[in-house]
Amino acid sequence: QVQFVESGGGSVQPGGSLNLSCTASGSTLGSYAIGWFRQAPGKEREEVACVSSSTTLKTYSASVKGRFTISRDNARNTVYLQMMSLKPDDTAVYYCAATSGDRYIGGVYSCYSPIDDYWGQGTQVTVSS
Repeated sequence: QVQFVESGGGSVQPGGSLNLSCTASGSTLGSYAIGWFRQAPGKEREEVACVSSSTTLKTYSASVKGRFTISRDNARNTVYLQMMSLKPDDTAVYYCAATSGDRYIGGVYSCYSPIDDYWGQGTQVTVSS
């Protein structure tokens, strides 16, 4: 049974930065593409970023591209999300999850849906002045 623990959230002013971490226990993450997701109050959960098991392929949502960076350390069983130039719209609970797969077609990398069995508690990110 894989268990994810997210950390690093907090409250920052617009323009600030945060670094999130996601550590897995119970199984190795090495064979999974891992995604960061977020859910704001009253909104559906959305994928923010995803990274391949090899660490070399990454994808970002349009709303965070250029501001967020996803990375992973398979030896530490940990995935990171560096967030810069934060905006109030980034306020949400952030989760990581293993995805059911990924693909690279026509130069575009994308991840499949998250595996629902493995959600962690998430970490709250609040961006407000």
